[in-house]
Amino acid sequence: MRLIVIIMAILLSASHPVFARHGYAAIDSLNVVGWLAEARLLSPSTCYPVFFAKKFLGVPYVAHTLEVNDEEQLVINTRQLDCTTLVENVVALTLCMRNGKYSFQDYLHYIYIIRYRNGCNQGYTSRLHYFTEWIDDNSEKGIVSERQTPNPPFSAVQTVRLGYMSAHPDKYKALRLHPDYIKGIREVERQYSGKKYRYVPKSSVRKGTALRKAVKNGDIIAITCNKKGLDIAHLGIAVWKKDGLHLLNASQIHKKVVLEPMLLGEYLYKHPSHTGIRIVEIL
Repeated sequence: MRLIVIIMAILLSASHPVFARHGYAAIDSLNVVGWLAEARLLSPSTCYPVFFAKKFLGVPYVAHTLEVNDEEQLVINTRQLDCTTLVENVVALTLCMRNGKYSFQDYLHYIYIIRYRNGCNQGYTSRLHYFTEWIDDNSEKGIVSERQTPNPPFSAVQTVRLGYMSAHPDKYKALRLHPDYIKGIREVERQYSGKKYRYVPKSSVRKGTALRKAVKNGDIIAITCNKKGLDIAHLGIAVWKKDGLHLLNASQIHKKVVLEPMLLGEYLYKHPSHTGIRIVEIL
């Protein structure tokens, strides 16, 4: 069976234009095809986002895994993840299953569509760097939908004020090498600054029927923050356990992908800059 999966991965991906131009590690195609093959054997009632998210448990946390080429290219790396690439992988794999697409080519297609504004790579500034734009852009594509009701628990309003990337270009390889990109980043920051979104304040992220109704197993949790110039501090996948809501995430603290042992409410209070959560459903 393993040999069949290997052969399938090679045959299904070798002719793909993204593969031809950019390449990827063989284990990435093996992982994707193997996970999709396994998922096909599960009940249709399976929560695919949680199933796929758990496949990444233990994978090392590595920041800036997309910043490996001078020219913006589609980077595939299932062996090292940050919080955003974990979420993108989970979304792409879930879309494959829900749309009856099981090849590595299909996965590449969805990653590409998810990652870039209007589903088109037109350089570094077309990548969806700020997660608020990521949500809005992928909502327009019909891939996700942000939940902002009922109130409570969506009782707080975030007024987005973006500016972190243009204010700190030294933290981004592409902006250091190409200062001319900053103009494009500033334009995105300008377009989104002032927009308002409802969220669940961290004081309301506790046990209770209101939170149970607001957050479903497998939803994307986007943690809001009060850090200057940023909208979202961290991302993960919602996992309900008997004791309450937990976050499955690529953790900088744990240095790997983990299902946080503490409840999400406790986790938020461990980080003073975290203000609450925005909730995004994979459609």
